[in-house]
This record gives sequence, C-alpha cells and structure tokens, in this order.
Amino acid sequence: MQTHKEIDTRGLNCPLPILKAKKALADMESGELLKVLATDVGSLRDFQAFAKQTGNELVEQQTVGEEYIHVLRRR
Repeated sequence: MQTHKEIDTRGLNCPLPILKAKKALADMESGELLKVLATDVGSLRDFQAFAKQTGNELVEQQTVGEEYIHVLRRR
C-alpha cells in the first residue's frame, strides 16, 4: 500500500504514538494515508478508538512480529 507519510513510534508507549499520529495528520491533506509503526501492544485498540473519535479512517492494522502497523486515511 502506498502511503503519503510514515512515522516511527517504535519504543514509545501510550499516548505518544497517538499524539505523534495526530500531529502528522494535521499536516496532511484530506484523503492522504499515514503509516504508523509501533511496538506498544495497546496501540491496536488505541488507534481503533482514535479513528472513531476523530473521523479519520483506520484503513489497515497489521502485526508483524512484535511490531504493529497502522494505516490511517486523513478525513
């Protein structure tokens, strides 16, 4: 999947991955895709809740080894 921006939040715990994603999304155009790399297992449910609360679409979530990949579409 082609994304417009990628941020690395590996090694950071809640709420930092969400805060960094929120900041990145603020600088993006509507419809663009943001890829977030994380290692916090809680980020799976955190990004689901974040998407519901903000109206940004959670396009994809993957678990690769001990890493979690979240793809959000800017509203």
